[in-house]
Amino acid sequence: MRIEIIAKNYKLGEKLKEIIEKKLDKFSRYFEDDAKAKVILREINQDKDAMEITINFGGGKIMRAEVVSDNMYDNIDIILPKLERQVRKYRTKLGKKVKESAFDMEALYQDEEPVRELAVARVKETEVRKMSVKDAIAEMELLDHSFYVFINETNELVNIVYKRAAGDVGLLDLIY
Repeated sequence: MRIEIIAKNYKLGEKLKEIIEKKLDKFSRYFEDDAKAKVILREINQDKDAMEITINFGGGKIMRAEVVSDNMYDNIDIILPKLERQVRKYRTKLGKKVKESAFDMEALYQDEEPVRELAVARVKETEVRKMSVKDAIAEMELLDHSFYVFINETNELVNIVYKRAAGDVGLLDLIY
């Protein structure tokens, strides 16, 4: 597995880089050699540090986790178990995209908390209107939602604006 570490507004020390590479290297047992892990480190408001790990594998499959705490050394110890739980939880859906020998079935369930199945709790209908990205952001703010779905008036496609953990807004330009 290839590992790429990117520091944004954060000074990455050699020791932290070695620890991240060493601990992430343990994930090689789950993924084939063509898998790529991208680690993004950033400082938030000078007192919080964020770490995001995105693993691309198996021809377009993506696994991602993000965590924010007081320091990066804590982040690595929090985020890796999150990713490992995702691998375990979705191992049947991932199927052949992970290594056949990745799971020792006895060790897999030791000290494991029960996995809660997610289900749709509520269904809402809403009108999707044509508007600009700027208007969609304003609408999202007015509704006090974390995302807003709309038809972009510039390209006539469904788009989604959403609030990011960093405090800014992202835009999903759907390809279909």
